[in-house]
Amino acid sequence: MRFSAASTADRLLPEALAARARPHLDRLDAVVFTADDRGQASRTSLTAFAIRIVSAVIALVSQILMARWMGGFEYGIFVLVWTTMIIVGNLSCLGFHTSIVRYIPEYRELGRLAELRGVMMASRAFVLATSTVFAAVGILGVWYFSASIESYYIIPFYLGIVCMPMIALSDTLEGTARANSWAMLALGPIYLLRPLLILAFMGGAIIAGYTPDAQTAVVIAIVATYVTTLFQLAAIAPHTAREVRHVRPLFRTREWVVVSLPIFLVEGFFFMLTNADVLMVGWFMNPDDVAVYFATVKTLALVHFVYFAVKAGVAQRYAQYAHGANREKLAVFARETVSWTFWPSLLMGAAVLVIGKPMLSLFGPGFDAGYPLLFVLVLGVVARSAVGPAESLLTMSGNQNICAAVYGGTLAINVGLNIVLIPSYGLWGAAISTAIAMACEAAMLSFTVWRRLGIVMVVPVFGRRNTGGA
Repeated sequence: MRFSAASTADRLLPEALAARARPHLDRLDAVVFTADDRGQASRTSLTAFAIRIVSAVIALVSQILMARWMGGFEYGIFVLVWTTMIIVGNLSCLGFHTSIVRYIPEYRELGRLAELRGVMMASRAFVLATSTVFAAVGILGVWYFSASIESYYIIPFYLGIVCMPMIALSDTLEGTARANSWAMLALGPIYLLRPLLILAFMGGAIIAGYTPDAQTAVVIAIVATYVTTLFQLAAIAPHTAREVRHVRPLFRTREWVVVSLPIFLVEGFFFMLTNADVLMVGWFMNPDDVAVYFATVKTLALVHFVYFAVKAGVAQRYAQYAHGANREKLAVFARETVSWTFWPSLLMGAAVLVIGKPMLSLFGPGFDAGYPLLFVLVLGVVARSAVGPAESLLTMSGNQNICAAVYGGTLAINVGLNIVLIPSYGLWGAAISTAIAMACEAAMLSFTVWRRLGIVMVVPVFGRRNTGGA
């Protein structure tokens, strides 16, 4: 028997209250609890959102404890090093971790099981090879430029680079799970298990008498990442192998690389865009400032996670519709996902502004100096959410090249503004640069989707339904 919010309300609520709630619950049932593809995407997005909410709480508690255990200076070093490793580890996949989100549902929809097995096998081998090359280049780079790097960053960077292949493999396994609509297996290990392990291992290390500094924290993060990635491999690989076990793999490596490289640029520009402010603050300012700015950005996690949750739930559905016969279905679904992103982001943004100052105070003395920055950053995030996961729509529909160009332009705007504004305005310069870049990104993505696909990806004004079509 299929679950229905409306029928449940009829059983549990007084008749008058149930009658008043029924129109709203019927709409909820139509979006979330239907058995069609739309309902599955909605449930995946809601599951992803729930995971990201829980992970936001875990991350917040973890970062507060890490900041208090380590102090602002050591915490700032750890934040800069580990953020860099996460970015470069993701980039070292060269787009394969995202292109499989397109190829797995596409090959399954077309019944091309040989290519399906091939792309799943090739993706893991490819990212392990490329990430190992990235790690080797990183070690040589730190050694060669060591005279230009502050001494307190050298050892943590050497240690962090060791973890790069595992970060890359972990991201690829996440993409495989997303392509199969396994929201819990996709997001649970990275956003729940890994931060919990980092927190638990760090607490254990302090109890065992280790110094709570940046080097210890990076080693702990490495161990937690290895454990998490091995768990992902054991949990995901057997499921993906089951349907293609007796099929001989067919490798279209050249095609996959050609498609993945523009996606690599999109993902690379996106990751750099979302973290450029932290990296630029680390370049121009001291670790204590990095710590304050990072804590402020982490407080925005609840707002960001709406977008990431919707993206996780709809990317594979975009790919299925884009490569199917019904393009109008793609247009209708894409317009719906804009509202899924914008209104919860607006609500979360308001909530963050209410609770932001006491949350930042939990990190320790001086961290609440970042609270005024939240007003600027929330404006940027909400502006970005007004066009929904538009870049996923472009990449999943074969428009990854133009999407890469959009993100390249946005990154150039962000970095340029940071270079100009941070030396004069400090953390305010970083926040203003990021907000302006997000608004420019939203405008360019919306325009590009309209020009390429004929779909109006912008939030309906004053609750009116967006009627732009393909």
